[in-house]
Amino acid sequence: MRVLVTGAAGYIGGRLVPVLLERGHDVVASFSSGPPDGVRGSPDRRPWWLGRVDAVAMDVRDETQVREAVREVDAVVYLVHALADREFADLDRRGAQLLAAAAAAAGVGRIVYLSGLVPDVPERDLSPHIASRLEVERILAASGVPTVTARAAIVVGSGSTSFEIVRQVCERMPVQALPPWMSSQVQPIAVVDVLEVLAASLERPDELSGGSRSFDVGGPDRLSYADLLRVYADVARLVRPQLPLLVPRPATGSRAGQLAGQLTGRVTGVPGETVSALMESLHHDMVCLEDSFRTELLPEGHRLLGVREAVARSLTRPRAGVRVAERDPMGPLPTDPTWAGGGVYLFDGEARHRPRSAVSRLLLGPRRPW
Repeated sequence: MRVLVTGAAGYIGGRLVPVLLERGHDVVASFSSGPPDGVRGSPDRRPWWLGRVDAVAMDVRDETQVREAVREVDAVVYLVHALADREFADLDRRGAQLLAAAAAAAGVGRIVYLSGLVPDVPERDLSPHIASRLEVERILAASGVPTVTARAAIVVGSGSTSFEIVRQVCERMPVQALPPWMSSQVQPIAVVDVLEVLAASLERPDELSGGSRSFDVGGPDRLSYADLLRVYADVARLVRPQLPLLVPRPATGSRAGQLAGQLTGRVTGVPGETVSALMESLHHDMVCLEDSFRTELLPEGHRLLGVREAVARSLTRPRAGVRVAERDPMGPLPTDPTWAGGGVYLFDGEARHRPRSAVSRLLLGPRRPW
């Protein structure tokens, strides 16, 4: 199968491409700024698989580039999101419309889209981030091209935006002041399980598709956001007391919510606009409402990673000399965002601290005994 992977320089795309190559697919990898000589200006951050794919320039807002990219492909994996932009909903809408129209005109056989879990609340109460994801899902499905949507909450893996927020909040806040909405439930999923779901969504037999489908995808554990921070602290051997913060919930889209996101962005190092968009999803339970993906998408006997194991693998440092192509996709890769990573890693199962500065050393504090 010839597959176009959009957003190939992104976190999921960069890890999905080698999975598809390993499974025998021909891959067309799109980059918004054109095939890179080095990702983000650094030759050593160039994707190791670049020489094995057809690399194309495709800005989803450029109709000509989109039409050219989808020519003669069997399927498209759509991984484009504009969360870092204040006008992300408009940009994502326009990109989805252009991709949907071009895919239908080119006779593409399937679109696979990675979306966000939709909580069981009235649509008017959805955060702008989730409302936008749902809108994109509907635009793609309305194209007439069979569309498989995988809806996920927090993706656990080094370099994942949601995981990096958890990592940095835990490492940079010695005392965690938690507002009431941190008691909401979430169902994280390991990135390796997301990759399996996306690949299987391309390969599932047509007779099973029933047209366009959406699947809630999540790991085996449901826990509160506060408990997720506790798991991280436990794996990283950090002492992190939690204190309740009795503040009212900011209204969706309010200035207070935006300021909270910007502040968290400064604490974590994650772009503030992205954090603001994601934080507004914390007010509802982000858990799977159905789990049919386990039988319809995953191979028989596939074991979903639990949260603790997923966090441990995300923190595990690769051994010296291990080629990038052979590294665990749960862990860090050279193409991950420059702001990703932390001051704690695991080596041979032992937590070790690697503070980047005196301030980082102070914030991490002493390692907690097992």
